[in-house]
Amino acid sequence: MTSPTDSGGPEQHPERDRGPGPDEAGGPVWLPWQDAMERALYGPAGFFRRERPADHFRTSVHASPLFAGAVAELLARVDAALGRPARLDFVDMAAGAGELAAGVLAALAPGLAARVRVHAVERSPRPPGLDPRVTWTADPPRHTHGLLFANEWLDNVPLPVASPAPDGHPHYVEVRLADGGERLGRRVEAADALWLERWWPSGAGTGADGRPAADLPPGPPGTGLPDARRAEIGRTREAAWQRTLATLDAGLAVAVDYGHTAGARPPFGTLTGYRGGRQAAPVPDGSMDLTAHVAMDTLPGTLTTQREALHALGVQGHRPPLALAARDASAYVRALAAATEAAELTARGALGDFLWLATPVSASCADLLAPRSRG
Repeated sequence: MTSPTDSGGPEQHPERDRGPGPDEAGGPVWLPWQDAMERALYGPAGFFRRERPADHFRTSVHASPLFAGAVAELLARVDAALGRPARLDFVDMAAGAGELAAGVLAALAPGLAARVRVHAVERSPRPPGLDPRVTWTADPPRHTHGLLFANEWLDNVPLPVASPAPDGHPHYVEVRLADGGERLGRRVEAADALWLERWWPSGAGTGADGRPAADLPPGPPGTGLPDARRAEIGRTREAAWQRTLATLDAGLAVAVDYGHTAGARPPFGTLTGYRGGRQAAPVPDGSMDLTAHVAMDTLPGTLTTQREALHALGVQGHRPPLALAARDASAYVRALAAATEAAELTARGALGDFLWLATPVSASCADLLAPRSRG
């Protein structure tokens, strides 16, 4: 949910490069990945204008209502940290069909539910049957006080992709809109080059082992890229997060996503597609979700894993005692189902490895993901 920024046009290679150029319908054939993602996801006929995410991929929100319950617990902590103001906001960024917004409302204590204003931020039309207490909006409201929660939003913010070129410098990667074919575009601009040098050096042309491009494998067959290494430049995600933070006057902003940090950047990038519940090669034709992992350590705030965050918010995967089955079989079955769902949400190597970025706008909201005693 962002607007494209100038990520560069095509490099001039007369022997193989005719520039973006129109197709038979007058549209471009090739675009830099950032522009192609923006068009394919958020353009007039874009994926997120027409589709509901739950039809194509499953998030923690869809895995269990325990996730919404944990977010409701975090909202209650924000409320207490802000002194229980008369006006409290919950902003659900990239709300999909409003499942999290509705789930949080359902999980809140009645008194808090009566005070909170819930905003679902999404570019697609409001779904039928959504709780009427949820306000549907294309942009985050300004001057809010409370919790802004962005679950799997930043990975869909379009961004440039770069790969080392034979000249020793990173160049933008361009994509053919019809089939996802790739080629090198022009050399990356100074600000993007500096970002690569600081945050993703292998994408700037020098791998962690210092090997030059000539000693590394070429890109996948048919891509037209001379080097297999690639990097996804996160400046657009940083700008999107800063713009979103600016809408929050008091409280806490949390971004949850699959991501990576310095020292563990994926050398060949993460850009991929999802369609109909299956991972697919990324083609920016509007038929699929396009996503790339987030360089989470480039964003302001503190990081923790979903496993640690949900444990701190009371989501545990402990099996109920067998004695409960003898006393109350129905209660045992319910507790066992909840424990199974909690285990899925916090599993290592899966959803539990998602990263939670907590960015406090108010000092009182700085440590709200710390475990609490329930005594």
